[in-house]
Parts: sequence; structure tokens; C-alpha cells
Amino acid sequence: MLRHIFRRKSIWILTVLILILTGIIIFNKTKQLPDGTSFEGDVHYIDEVEFLSDLTYQKPDGEMTAEQEIFKEIFNVILEAKEFVVVDMFLFNDYTDQDRNFPDLSGRLTQALIEQKKKHPNLQVVFITDPINTGYHSYTEKHIEKLKNNDIEVVMSNLSELRDSNTFYSAGWRLLFQAFGQKGKGWLPNALAEEAPKMTARSYLELFNVKANHRKAVATEKNAIISSANPHNESGFASNIAFKVSGDIIHDIVDAEQAVINYSEGKTIIDHAEKVQQTEGNIAVQYLTEGKILKHILQEIKQADAGDMIWLGMFYIADRDVIEALHDASDRGAKVQMILDPNKVAFGNQKAGLPNIPVAAGMANNEDLSIRWYETDKDQYHTKLLYIKKENEGVLIGGSANHTTRNLDDLNLENNIKITSSIESQVMKDVDQYFERLWNNEDGLFTSSYKTNEDSLTPLLRTTYWVQKVSGLTTY
Repeated sequence: MLRHIFRRKSIWILTVLILILTGIIIFNKTKQLPDGTSFEGDVHYIDEVEFLSDLTYQKPDGEMTAEQEIFKEIFNVILEAKEFVVVDMFLFNDYTDQDRNFPDLSGRLTQALIEQKKKHPNLQVVFITDPINTGYHSYTEKHIEKLKNNDIEVVMSNLSELRDSNTFYSAGWRLLFQAFGQKGKGWLPNALAEEAPKMTARSYLELFNVKANHRKAVATEKNAIISSANPHNESGFASNIAFKVSGDIIHDIVDAEQAVINYSEGKTIIDHAEKVQQTEGNIAVQYLTEGKILKHILQEIKQADAGDMIWLGMFYIADRDVIEALHDASDRGAKVQMILDPNKVAFGNQKAGLPNIPVAAGMANNEDLSIRWYETDKDQYHTKLLYIKKENEGVLIGGSANHTTRNLDDLNLENNIKITSSIESQVMKDVDQYFERLWNNEDGLFTSSYKTNEDSLTPLLRTTYWVQKVSGLTTY
């Protein structure tokens, strides 16, 4: 009799637990996003957009070289600011296990913000970042502390308010571990680098939720830069892109960042209403975040037709909607050419080639779709850029967002800019030249043919890719 009662109670307890976990899964998969996220700004018209790029490659004589424009321009933009500076950056630290002379991006950005604040005491400065830089709250980070000590507010993005992508794990984490926090004396090796401070077990439990504020933006009253580059020393030689703009689009960029400040319980209210310099021109620009990026990517690819050219430079590609749209565009007669990172190197460590090796294998069967691999040695082709070239018009969509579910499906925080103008505009000519240079290896070794990595797709790699996609325990 007692055994029967105990069995019935156990069944009831298990049923209630399953119902609770199911409710947590459904709610956190479908819940309303924080106000102001998944943002689609107005279309603004300006007279100039500047294309910036960082490239690490092998010169004809075999020497490795790096051309770097992005952070030079970011520092210049900060030095011109007198009213406000808003920075939102994902990776921001100098931890590394590699014995290389990386550019001190995190230190220089910290110093630039502090010096400008000292020159103009009334300058509003706010720095938004991701908790990965503090080991998910396991320790303090020295550059962040320097900013705080110089009257600069640092906003640590609240990731728990975002939707869950690793749904089954995150439901258990929210039920059992979230309430205990992450702070404490770390004792586990750091996921970033051996020299970085140790992390707590609770911080690792948060890490496995696999979510991030992945944005990369700098905005002042005069200019804004939307980029794929992080101010992270170990990323200092990664190949990236950025766009510099001015005018009313800055209002949209700041409003989208204010939304993150607000829902992450920051204090700063950025006063930008009357301070942005207005411009007029023939180049259409639009600011997009989170899921609105996917909306515009699919919209533009689906409009590409016979005679159009689609260029894609991408660190990660895995979103099935984007992949199918590219196949359909090539079937309609559009020419599709993609430059992809082979995903075999990450901060000096070897990787298996996920997700691009298996994804590319599925796309390479389409004879109207061409793929070349960026020749990475120790660094990444970290670009995220779509360029659609029509007879008289070009469309660009670029920024922080990889073409993956994680980056495009209202899970991570992401930011891109969409640019539409005549193909005779300078920005379209510059991007066109950029892709042609890399594709044809002009003045250096940038890319290699698809066959270079064709043999890398093993049955184990293919199986691992699909298991990760189904389970959600992946960065793509």
C-alpha cells in the first residue's frame, strides 16, 4: 500500500515538474522581446557612406601583412565627439594565450574614451557590453573598471531577458540555478584564455545558455560606425568590415542602444534630440537589429533576378531560410559568389570547421553558386556582409550579424546597417572592389577554391553539425 502511494506521488511530482519545465520553455522561447529591440529604423538619405575594412593576408613574397582601418576611424570619431559617445561592443578584453604582438584595441579604446571625457567633462559617455568579458560575473575586468573610475557608465547587458535558444538546457537553468547568481571565488579555467581570471561553476552554467549581446556600434553626435569588429586584442588581426555614416540615422542607432540600457537597468538617458548634425543626399540608409536584419536579408535576396550579382562575405552561415533564398536566387539566374571563413581557427586554436564546411558542401552542388575560402592562418575572416549588385542599384547589409539562426532569429542582440544607392556611388564602388580583390587574389593571397577544404567534411563532422543544430548547444 505504501509503495503504491509513493509511486503515485512520484508520478504526480514528475508530471508537475515536466509541466513547469514545459511552461518555462514555451514562455522563454516566445516571450515578448524587451521594448526597443528587434528594431527597424526609418529610411534616411545621406550624401556619403564610408566603407572600412581590416584584412590580414599573405603578400606575393609570402610575408603576412595586415591592413587595418576600422579602429583607427573609431578612435577618430571618438576624438571629435563633444556631446555624447555611445559604444556597444561584444568582446572587450586583452586576455590571450598566444605569443603575438596583438594591437591593444581594448586598451586604446578605453584610453580614447577616458581622454575625451576629461577634455569635455559634460560629454555623455556610456559603454555597453556583454557579461562574457567578466566571465559571466565571476570577476572584474580592468578596462571596464577604468571606465567606471572615470565617470563613464558601463552597462552590462541583461541576457536573461532575451529569448532562449538552448531551450531545454535554459529551462533547467532558470528553474534550478538562475536565482543563485554567478558571483563568487572562481576555481575553473577561463573559457577565454588560461591567463584570464578563473570562473565560478555558476558562471559556466550561465555560459551554456549560449546567448549574447553581439552588437558592435559607436555613435556620436557627428558620426556612427557599424562594424563586424570587436575591440578585443586577440581579435586584432581578424579580417572585418565597417560602415561610417552621419545624419539622422544616428538618432535610430542611439534609440536602439537606449533600449538596451533601459532593459538592462542602466542609468544613462542619452540626450541626442537636438545634437545630431543633419545631412541630405541620395544614399538610403536604414538601421536594423535582431530579427529585422533577417527580414531585410530575405527581402533583398528574393528580389534578386537574372543578371543580378550576389556577393556574400561571411564568418558563419547556417540559417536555412537564407541558404534556401540563395539557392532560389541562383535558380532564377542571379550569380551568387560567397567568400567564407573555413571555421578551422579560433584565437590560435584548431576548430573542426563548423558550421561552414558542412553548409558549404550542401551549397556547392549548385553549379550557379560559387564558394571560395578565405585563407586564414591564425586569424578569422570575421566579416558579415551581403552585397547585391543590380544593373543600376546596389544594396548592402552588413554589421555584427552572422547568417545563422542564433544571430538572425531574435535570440542574440545584433545590429546591421542597410545601404541602398546607385552602383556609381563611392561606397558601392569600394565594396565591389573589395570583393573583386579578394575573389581574384589581387596583390595578395586572400582566397582559395572550394576544393581546398572539400575533404574536410567527414561523416563525424556532418553528424556533429546536425546534433548541434537540433540541440541548440552551439554558437550558430
